[in-house]
Amino acid sequence: MWIVELSLTGTPERLAARGDHRGRLAARHEEGTVRMAGPLADDSGALIIVDLPDRRDVDGFLDADPYFTTEGVTVVQVREWAPFLV
Repeated sequence: MWIVELSLTGTPERLAARGDHRGRLAARHEEGTVRMAGPLADDSGALIIVDLPDRRDVDGFLDADPYFTTEGVTVVQVREWAPFLV
């Protein structure tokens, strides 16, 4: 599994793109790729937990959603995660 950490600002571009992005995440959640996702309580960032085999797949996941390159959205880091409770 992987943790994608985002930094967010309140740009109009990000807010306009958010609905489509959330729809994409919901579809990937239905198929089991996105395990959890959501903004931090202060809306300064967000976390997305994805269940993908390797970093190449995570990069493909990010490349497939234009939200990740929208003004106001920065991918801060992508880290592999090894949870023992799911």
